[in-house]
Amino acid sequence: MKIKENALTKKYIKDIKSADVWSVFKIIADFVKGFDELGDLGPTVTIFGSARPNSDDFYYKETVKLSSMLAKKGFNIMSGGGPGIMEAANKGAKEVGGVESIGLNIDLDFEQLINPYTTTNLNFDYFFSRKVMLVKYSMAYVIFPGGYGTLDELFEALTLVQTKKVIGVKIFVVGVEFYKPLLDFIELKLVANKMITIEDFHLIKLSDDLECICDEIEVSLKTQIKVLEDVGLEDSAYYKSLSSLKV
Repeated sequence: MKIKENALTKKYIKDIKSADVWSVFKIIADFVKGFDELGDLGPTVTIFGSARPNSDDFYYKETVKLSSMLAKKGFNIMSGGGPGIMEAANKGAKEVGGVESIGLNIDLDFEQLINPYTTTNLNFDYFFSRKVMLVKYSMAYVIFPGGYGTLDELFEALTLVQTKKVIGVKIFVVGVEFYKPLLDFIELKLVANKMITIEDFHLIKLSDDLECICDEIEVSLKTQIKVLEDVGLEDSAYYKSLSSLKV
């Protein structure tokens, strides 16, 4: 059976045919681009969620609302750059203004066109390099309802915090009705079978209270700044980045 070629298939075939060394250079280019463009960001919150909801969707509207609330407090907003929840995140930030509305797009043959509400956008060839950038420069992650990609990002974030590869980052999950069965599974199966600890389970803050989430992110920023001061890191680039927002 002949495989119908589309743009993504052609790109995949080209990658297979290319020498491994050139693939390494492309991967490095993805990382260099991200480090170069995002290294000077101030306090930033990354919002994850499905590409599929439209502007009439309840969670789309809630995302715009939370993003606007955070932007008014001076937080930059970062998303995957596409439509749906990602678009809503960037929309809330851009409409408030005065902060960066960042979109980190991925080269896909469907769904993923850059939304029009970004002030800074980057395109990535690889999911893994894009995912590093989505978490590396943020002090909090907010997970709205989504599919496989969103769940992948949720568990990646949890793994990074659990293993202390990132410190001081808060993980908020919005959509109690949507996510409660998943959290029940984690508690009743993973915790009960000692696959994770109860402390690992409590890394997740499940809430539909946007005001509470916003307030907790603000408190977390103050805490991180104080910790850096206590260990004498006021001259570090990270401290200067966080303290650029006076809370």
